[in-house]
Amino acid sequence: MQGYNVLMVYNKDMDKLLMCERLKNPYKGLSNLVGGKIEDGEKGIDAAYRELHEETNISSEDINLHHLMDFKYFLQDCYVEVYVGRLKRDVLVSGNENILYWSNLDNNFFDMSLYAGEGNIGHMIEQVNYVKDKLFSDKDLFV
Repeated sequence: MQGYNVLMVYNKDMDKLLMCERLKNPYKGLSNLVGGKIEDGEKGIDAAYRELHEETNISSEDINLHHLMDFKYFLQDCYVEVYVGRLKRDVLVSGNENILYWSNLDNNFFDMSLYAGEGNIGHMIEQVNYVKDKLFSDKDLFV
């Protein structure tokens, strides 16, 4: 079963989420979270940090990622690991795969005409809202 990851990167103030505009299919032209493929034998968390750095230039020194949830798609023979993190400081993001931008959090992330993932982005954001006090504290900024 092929593994993928999705990375939810919040800015330091937790009021913006890093998104990308997809330049190719699937979901070409829609907004999505960054992420990618988990290679054979690679641990999920290692793949998450690798993909984050490859796609955004954000390093493990800039953020602590937390494993939030998984999605398993039996009929498509794949699974998706979802990681979330809060930047410790302002970081200049850059990448070549998609157009990166910081999104406000008051958007309708369930709108499938604008966002990839059949509403999953909205669901993931709601889940982060339920647990963000457990996941993030000001001490995370200094670790």
